[in-house]
Amino acid sequence: MNYTGQVSPGGPADVRRLSALTITKVAVDPKMSNNCYLLRCHSTGEQLLIDAAAEAPTLLPIIGDAGLTAVATTHQHWDHHRALKQVVDATGADVLAGAPDADAVAEQTGVPVTRPLAQGDVVSVGDSTLEVIALRGHTPGSIALLYTDPQGTPHLFTGDSLFPGGVGNTFGDEAAFAQLVDDVEERIFQRLPDDTWFYPGHGDDSTLGEQRPHLAEWRERGW
Repeated sequence: MNYTGQVSPGGPADVRRLSALTITKVAVDPKMSNNCYLLRCHSTGEQLLIDAAAEAPTLLPIIGDAGLTAVATTHQHWDHHRALKQVVDATGADVLAGAPDADAVAEQTGVPVTRPLAQGDVVSVGDSTLEVIALRGHTPGSIALLYTDPQGTPHLFTGDSLFPGGVGNTFGDEAAFAQLVDDVEERIFQRLPDDTWFYPGHGDDSTLGEQRPHLAEWRERGW
């Protein structure tokens, strides 16, 4: 079946098979409707979970007997790591987060961050790699993860820093908004092609090409 990226809490996961990775997207928590993404390497079976947001009983069956190498938390906000402790306790996975958010994630979850991440770091999923892109503003340590498919388009997991329709909330902080929109423009839109598919922390996916015409509008409106 064709992948749409349209999921809802309590509904089925959506699965996308790339040349070397499979991406499984599932939504959790009817109130917050967070997206969680499981990446599995075809050749090794190793798996990475992006945001153990909630509902370990939903996430653990998707992870299955293959286990989990690591959980990457895109940022420190409470709704993106509520199931982190349960998932890590069940799998023994490493815990990854942007370095400026690492202490807050550990304090809120009781789970130490075993690998703080910085701009340009590489995260492995079996034989595949993802590049860390720091997107400062929504939180100081927010990150995106970029997978460049050798046989296809780039795939970008943006947490709450980029959505269809705008950048993430900066809660009225003008400096934080300026930092975030600058990072998103310079580190994502100026670098990556229009066919880059991105996967946000809530809601539907989009492509950079669909969003690129609106960058000036986002900057002008200030959110």
